[in-house]
Amino acid sequence: MSRRVAITGAGMVCALGANRKDCWSALSRGESGIRPMTIVDPAQLRFQNAAEAIAFHPGDHFDDKELSLLDRFAQLAVAAAKEAIEDAGIEWTPALQSRTAVITGSCVGGQNTIDEGFVELYRKNGARVNPFTIPRTMANSGASHICMRYGLTGPAWNVSTACSSANHAIGHAFWMVRHGLADCAVTGGSEAPFNFGFLKAWEAMRVVAPDTCRPFDKDRKGLILGEGAGMLVLEDMEAARARGAQILGEICGFGMTSDAHHITQPTLEGPASAMRAALADAGLAADRIGYINAHGTGTPTNDGTETRAIREVFGSHAAKLAVSSTKSMHGHALGAAGALEAVATVLALRNGLLPPTANYVTPDPACDLDIIPNQARALQVEAALSNSFAFGGLNAVLAFRAAP
Repeated sequence: MSRRVAITGAGMVCALGANRKDCWSALSRGESGIRPMTIVDPAQLRFQNAAEAIAFHPGDHFDDKELSLLDRFAQLAVAAAKEAIEDAGIEWTPALQSRTAVITGSCVGGQNTIDEGFVELYRKNGARVNPFTIPRTMANSGASHICMRYGLTGPAWNVSTACSSANHAIGHAFWMVRHGLADCAVTGGSEAPFNFGFLKAWEAMRVVAPDTCRPFDKDRKGLILGEGAGMLVLEDMEAARARGAQILGEICGFGMTSDAHHITQPTLEGPASAMRAALADAGLAADRIGYINAHGTGTPTNDGTETRAIREVFGSHAAKLAVSSTKSMHGHALGAAGALEAVATVLALRNGLLPPTANYVTPDPACDLDIIPNQARALQVEAALSNSFAFGGLNAVLAFRAAP
């Protein structure tokens, strides 16, 4: 069995807004959500800026009892899933609940709860930690709470593959629906990395920019960390049409590879192979792709390598491709990055408007692609890729088509 897979719902919360509408509005304007950090006092950090979801208020979504069980990353996951499910207009039946998969991506899970526990134990010399530490910390907490909220009893799990987590989750959910292992899937990713201990670890990596994220810019100095969640509802295309559902777009391909090279340094071959695999899985010729939402971290090594990989795959067509990195606006949300970018890509195809690469100032000859600098571009394209290339050399690429 092989079915076409429709995207019938999408939810999004990040530094650009607390819902999909506000996030898309900011993306359309090329508005960056990178601001001075507030969740953690940056006085003891080498970097001062972050992409925090300041418009997200947990009390709008959860009561006190629920909040006691939910780390912030899981709160974001449930909130985005709620928006996506409501957007899809699904009426749950026992049969559909049992045939719905919930597959999420989060590479670090409940880091805030872990950090709080360490502070209690090691700084305050406390004798005990929060009794809910384990259920709040586990990376599958978001997936589990989505299942419980909607009574979804089909396959459910969380993927943790660093910055490719959400793309791996979405890709596997897509394959499950396409091959009849599930009739519906709620899938995406979430992350909330803002606590002192975890930020000090990123500081030690020396890859965080001191100012802002400038992907593909000659003077780029690194990434800016972000938080948030993106969720999609996937359904069999024929079933979605039969129930009169809106079709936001179509997910049509997924490719994944391993560099088998270095724990942090990317190669050209791994990302290129993943893009080729996504195209082959989708049955799309390279020249049918009109837009790529790039991994585009703003680090010196990544952006040049990704540029060369795109040129390797697309050849002369690379000159006609529109490419942008929305991390320049919503930051690098780690395991949630691919989910935010997948929602952005679907909306770009749906609205005929390609989001820009913000904060762009100086062209880099090593990044000689059309990177849609600073202002969104009105352009209807047939198909797009969304790239995620993670530490550990784990590459995951999604292919999307505009709604039929």
